[in-house]
Amino acid sequence: MKTTKTSFKTTVVWNNINWKKVQRMVFKLQKRIHKAAQRGDVKAMRRLQKTLMKSWYAKLLATRQVTQDNGGKKTAGINGVKSLSYAQRLELANSLGTTRKVKPTRRISISKPGTDEKRPLAIPTMADRANQALAKLAIEPQWEAYFEPNSYGFRPGRTAHDAIAAIYLAIHCKAKYVLQANISKCFDNIDHQKLLNKLNTYPSMRRLIRNWLKAGFMDGEDAFPKEAGTPASEVISPLLANIAFHGMEEVIKEYANTLPTRRNHGQKPNRVLSLIRYADDLVIIHEDINVVLGVQAVIAGFLKDIGLEINPSKTRICHTFAEYKGEKPGFDFLGFNIRQFSVNEGMSARAPKSGRILGFQTIIQPSQKAVQRHYKAISDIIDAHKAAPQKVLIQKLNSIIQEWVKYYSFACSTDVFRGLNHKIYTKLTSWARSRHPNKGAKWVVEKYWIKVGGDNWVFGYINPKTDERYILSKHTETKIVRHLKVNNIQALPRHCHDQKTSLDGSLSSSQDQGMFSEEPDEVKVSCPVLETSSTREGVA
Repeated sequence: MKTTKTSFKTTVVWNNINWKKVQRMVFKLQKRIHKAAQRGDVKAMRRLQKTLMKSWYAKLLATRQVTQDNGGKKTAGINGVKSLSYAQRLELANSLGTTRKVKPTRRISISKPGTDEKRPLAIPTMADRANQALAKLAIEPQWEAYFEPNSYGFRPGRTAHDAIAAIYLAIHCKAKYVLQANISKCFDNIDHQKLLNKLNTYPSMRRLIRNWLKAGFMDGEDAFPKEAGTPASEVISPLLANIAFHGMEEVIKEYANTLPTRRNHGQKPNRVLSLIRYADDLVIIHEDINVVLGVQAVIAGFLKDIGLEINPSKTRICHTFAEYKGEKPGFDFLGFNIRQFSVNEGMSARAPKSGRILGFQTIIQPSQKAVQRHYKAISDIIDAHKAAPQKVLIQKLNSIIQEWVKYYSFACSTDVFRGLNHKIYTKLTSWARSRHPNKGAKWVVEKYWIKVGGDNWVFGYINPKTDERYILSKHTETKIVRHLKVNNIQALPRHCHDQKTSLDGSLSSSQDQGMFSEEPDEVKVSCPVLETSSTREGVA
């Protein structure tokens, strides 16, 4: 797959491209960009970014991301193009770069989960999405060297589970106050000039990103300009939002350093002050309510400077263990409920140094809203498939159940899983009886439930001719496994969430979906941060 500087080989066949090699070559360039940013060599970093933007391998990878890998690949922009042939993908890859013209986005509206509100989405053209993916490949390694350690949303190698684990580490040895907040319409109102100034990239990249920000949108046949914000649906938007929020931890650290040291301990409040942010959701944790309120004002000032504000309707202050001003203890974050419960001495958490019994245990479990939404989705599918074959219903339900239990399998979810098993069994019993109103309960059970191992109550279907089996997954089949939080000194490239090291046991797939193994020393590290203890991570 050799190319010249002036043209690309028309003999390249898309489905014969060696994607392992493509990813490896891009990854090596990204590592060099990252290391240059770490050592402060801006000249080398920008030279390497320009090289990546011109790289044929990077262009292929960016094109693949938006035409093949991405879940929204079949959403059309204003030109109506939502799929490309192999030859068209190669042509698109060859056309990418910082000189490409930008087209307006197509505005659509989608419903927000659990509300009647509509959320606008701006859909770029396929070509603009690919160009944004290419720019992201060049910019993200640089900013991974800069980003603050307690930012977890839309970053390579970091998940919502890492944010929840960080919260646990902050509170499991002491009851504290929590400010839970949401940044109002963060993608809609970010100040363009402030963002571009903070981005501080080379001129052609700055112009390209500025054009995306200013591109405006089409609603039907009407065109509208855009003076602020970055469309949430654009490939590069989450990275730009994280760049805009960069520095929040630093201003909180500066505020904390102005506070008096703790009496009799000489310990500064910034050592026990925690900020955990996931995209536009954040929590502030500290044992002193006045410190929490002070940080709220500091964050409001930081956001105002970039054209944003905290959403008052989604802001809540509570305590992890006791009631505070009528607010029940505990809070919901990223679909989890986090709360401390009074327990006996045998189950109680203990102070890390003295071993003193604290009298409570920190419990993280699926939130009630998350459980209700999940069951409603299952119930709606069952109701919509009253006349469908059993195997079709099982396939539809399994995709939802397996994804949900995977997300919640690291929390204290056992009781919730059992409860959902029972509710789904009851719902399926009604579904089965409604299909055969003239049959007895025993007949219905024998038709739709089978024995698997020692379990006599498995909703399943076995084809008598082919012995093909369709079995409904149960929530309780998934084992609870504790999540190991990212250590803030290791991250993976954004494209390769399927790209893991041989240390985590994730290289077992034999399908060629762009997966390839990297030895442990190939893992890209994120920015070095100040040393943190094994029990908590503050903003200092």
